[in-house]
Amino acid sequence: MALTCARIARRARARAPVGTPLTVTGRWYYTSYVTLGFTSEIESREIDGGKIRVSIKKVIVITGASSGIGAAAARRLHTGGHTVVVAGRSPERTRAVATELGADSYVADFTRLDDVARLAADLTGAYPHIDVLANNAGGMFGPQTRTVDGFEKTFQVNHLAPFLLTQLLLDTLIASRASVIQTSSTVRFTKTIDLNDLDHDRHFDAVHAYGAAKLENILFTQELHRRYHAEGISAASFYPGNVITNFGVEATKPIIRLVRRVAANPIGRRLFSTPEQGADQLAWLAEGTPGDDWESGAYYYRRAVTRPSNAQAFDEALARGLWERSQELVSSYRPAS
Repeated sequence: MALTCARIARRARARAPVGTPLTVTGRWYYTSYVTLGFTSEIESREIDGGKIRVSIKKVIVITGASSGIGAAAARRLHTGGHTVVVAGRSPERTRAVATELGADSYVADFTRLDDVARLAADLTGAYPHIDVLANNAGGMFGPQTRTVDGFEKTFQVNHLAPFLLTQLLLDTLIASRASVIQTSSTVRFTKTIDLNDLDHDRHFDAVHAYGAAKLENILFTQELHRRYHAEGISAASFYPGNVITNFGVEATKPIIRLVRRVAANPIGRRLFSTPEQGADQLAWLAEGTPGDDWESGAYYYRRAVTRPSNAQAFDEALARGLWERSQELVSSYRPAS
């Protein structure tokens, strides 16, 4: 019978002498008080007079890990003893981070869904068990551009590609009782999402396209939770704050260029977070236990459940419609159900 750490802790406390300290960390499976089976490699375990200390090494896949928040999270999680798998678009930067950590790395350009499908196949072959999938890759770009797959670049890179990656890894994620984490953003100023115009052909604005994609990350998280939490998957999205990274380096909007100039100024830089600070929530969610440390289906800011400042984020019909429309758009890459 599978039990979370909190439930095991409660049972152990009931059997331990009053006042006995008890600490349980990580997710593990209880079969008997003598035989224990673990989902991942055990880093340490101590059971002594009511004290239970368990530290589990997780297998954590991070996309967009060649720089910025993704690279910072990879370094922190590697330091914590986890098996970190680095995925990025740039072969040079991805290889550099992986070499630094002694980690496996995979190169995938999310403007090419063939790359996403190949990444999923490679991960499935190399990792029969994945504890965490962190969909962190994304960005804001310049004028409206079509990918080789025919989709608007912002929409594909930020939403459609991670949606497809998650779909292709679904069997592994369910079997692993995995957590799926989306790096989102503030969606306060995001305009109406039109499921019949996800490429923004009627009116394209780079900032709106990015905001829409980040809102789609939140909607995807909620629908993933609704559809698969009962089967073992947990999901969360989070806003990392205003972080100084390579974000928006391709953007041509004057406001984004101004923000980047301010961030480059030593004084203006104080208004922004470092990649390490921005990665804190990703690492916290990845290391934490859903149901104990954080709530599946929720949106986080500064390690706290936060209500997104956009009414569309609570529209279940919109979340369901986005899921179904996304499935249609990537149907040629998904296995037959």
